[in-house]
Amino acid sequence: MRILIAPDKFKGSLTAAEAASAIAEGALRVYPDAEAIQIPVADGGEGTLEAAVAAGYEERLNAVVGPILAPIGAAWAIRKDAFGGATAVIETAQASGLAHMEPTPANALRAHSYGCGQLIAAALDAGATEIVLGVGGSAMSDGGSGALRALGLKPLDAAGNVVPLGGGSLADVVTVDVSGLDPRLSAVKFRIAVDVRNPLFGSDGAAHVFGPQKGADADAVELLDAGLRNWASVLRESTGRDVNVPGAGAAGGFPASFLAFSNAALEGGFELVAGLTGLAGKLAVADLVITGEGSMDSQSLTGKAPIALADAARARGIPVIVVAGRILVTPEDLARHGVVAAAQLLDVAASPDDAVANAAKYLAWATSQVLEGA
Repeated sequence: MRILIAPDKFKGSLTAAEAASAIAEGALRVYPDAEAIQIPVADGGEGTLEAAVAAGYEERLNAVVGPILAPIGAAWAIRKDAFGGATAVIETAQASGLAHMEPTPANALRAHSYGCGQLIAAALDAGATEIVLGVGGSAMSDGGSGALRALGLKPLDAAGNVVPLGGGSLADVVTVDVSGLDPRLSAVKFRIAVDVRNPLFGSDGAAHVFGPQKGADADAVELLDAGLRNWASVLRESTGRDVNVPGAGAAGGFPASFLAFSNAALEGGFELVAGLTGLAGKLAVADLVITGEGSMDSQSLTGKAPIALADAARARGIPVIVVAGRILVTPEDLARHGVVAAAQLLDVAASPDDAVANAAKYLAWATSQVLEGA
């Protein structure tokens, strides 16, 4: 029997790779002769880098400017191919993530993506011909303007001065100076992993939907939205491209600048990461799939990695088992996606705190129990 073990992260307790190892331990207790194939999955946000490294990409670390100017270390990864090209994987959360910033209204206006641009420059210096951008967990709402600043773009106000970094300054931009923009941007292929359909601005845009979780109050949300609206106008004047498209609102509008100034395409996060990691090939030979994540809830059913994987397995007639920290959807919800059995750690742990502290142990045990009962 070939068991494909492909969980997402258990946020706050286990990485996806750690979860896969624990699930494999539990599965092999029941099927000791099985081949347990471990592939961490992600939906294009946080965890994408980890999935790439687990698939053989070389991890690198660079010092960059964090989302509110403090220097930080940020990881990324690269893998060269047999034809002289190379694919780099960069997560916006690494350089410009909310974890690096206190979410306050002032910081929500100041936060920027400059560090992400520095990682892109490092990838270009390393010979990347394709760059995968995993967006999610970001602190900024700057439309990707900070990243382009790191790559040589100058957003100018009416007096010809370069505006400060951050989404709060975008409303003052009247034009951009592209004379110093890195020419390699036009040669590299950008693949941007998105799992949302929000446009850049408007009532369902980046500022209104995601700004509050980054610390923006009502006034800051309006300022950020006005800035993103103006930034879209400036980009359209400069490049002729309309960037207010579904998905451009991901990661504080980060994709918008690259849709304007590079050969960029928005792609579904799960499918993109599955291609990077070789998941599709492993799924083709699997007899059983075990997946999971920290919280299996209503958002999971909108295309998050574990359910997207379950759908792909169901299409091939492969049964799926889910093991999660907690399950907040019904068995009927899961069955519609091909899930034949499920277990949650909170059913076997003494308390939520205990489940977090001993997540690997409980995950292995829950996996063995659900397999014995399936």
